[in-house]
Amino acid sequence: MRRDVFQAIADPTRRAIIALIALQAMTAGAIADNFNITRQAVSKHLRILTECELVQQSQLGREVYYSLEFEKMKEIDNWIGQYRNLWESRFRQLDDVLVLLKKQKK
Repeated sequence: MRRDVFQAIADPTRRAIIALIALQAMTAGAIADNFNITRQAVSKHLRILTECELVQQSQLGREVYYSLEFEKMKEIDNWIGQYRNLWESRFRQLDDVLVLLKKQKK
């Protein structure tokens, strides 16, 4: 099943995994050591992140390392960015109204 990127990052455990591997590539076992869930559960989260292309796998000897796919994260940031601009604009407008109300109160 093809999963949506936003479904993948909606889960707090997957977001925590992303934060971990953003710092350095890690094996599934090393990732699992940071959580209070089974290694199988971590593997399932990694599979979902890999399917969504947020995580890439690379084999080094017998170990499989997981690392963050930064280009995919940029796509998410670009999508969020359009809303960030809207929110910042509305907050600036709210600030202007609050300053005006404060001046009127004096």
